[in-house]
Amino acid sequence: MGFVNKLEKKYGRYGISNLIYYVLGAYAIGYVLFYAMPDVYDMLTMHPALVCKGQVWRLFTWIITIPQQLDVFVIFMFLFYFWIGTTLENYWGTFKYNLYMLSGWFFMTVGAMLCYVITDLTMGYGINIIVTTSYINLTSFLASAAIFPNAQALIFGLVPVKFKWLAIFDLVILGYDFIYRFMLLVRYNPYEIILKTGGEYTREVCIAGCISIAISLLNFVIFYFGSRHGMRFTPKHIKRQTKYKSQVKVNKGASKHKCAICGRTELDAENLAFRYCSKCEGNYEYCTDHLFTHEHVKKGE
Repeated sequence: MGFVNKLEKKYGRYGISNLIYYVLGAYAIGYVLFYAMPDVYDMLTMHPALVCKGQVWRLFTWIITIPQQLDVFVIFMFLFYFWIGTTLENYWGTFKYNLYMLSGWFFMTVGAMLCYVITDLTMGYGINIIVTTSYINLTSFLASAAIFPNAQALIFGLVPVKFKWLAIFDLVILGYDFIYRFMLLVRYNPYEIILKTGGEYTREVCIAGCISIAISLLNFVIFYFGSRHGMRFTPKHIKRQTKYKSQVKVNKGASKHKCAICGRTELDAENLAFRYCSKCEGNYEYCTDHLFTHEHVKKGE
């Protein structure tokens, strides 16, 4: 994180405090336009083909794109993202949280444009990826799960589940979706894909899905491995912590003190006290009955 720290020292004053407020505000604008002025909404979403024709504002305005139609579940999801955003900003600081979110938006924008250009050159037509900030919000949750794995979320407001298990579940779902789409591309031609999936998937949908998933995880992977020393729970730390707990479990019930003369421990009597002798050469511990009556140990004797 040395490079990020240097950037923070130089540009930290430009960080936007409470960035999650603006993110959710952009969603609110998106929903208003989607239902009230759909034509205006369509002019602001990401469309690489139109960007290449000069509508460059889409590179920036696509952040208002809504993840799905508004319902109660979406409202609770936004409240959860609000909590995650404020928590990460408090933990990382304003600048690092800004950098994490902005880099996610940057990767999604560049990925969508590269997907269009590359498929246009190789397949004769460009594939448009539907870009939203939902995957970026997902990577924010993965970051919070990496930092606070034992924090709990209430599923349906009732069932407590630790962040680490929710993160693993999300990664399994994303991994399955990626592999499924990729195998469809490898095993079948475009017409067979449509028949195989009943029209749910096309080659374009499979390619766009694989690229979206890969891009969404890229930001988290880069930031995680770039800042793992600053995270509270890294794989190495978790392994060391697990080893320590197993050792404590094995040694549970064993004595911590033992008299070098009589061999008694604190388990033999609750009122026994033990001290080390400063005149003995070595780490010799004695109970109070033998602390002043033993013969001092000298090296060479």
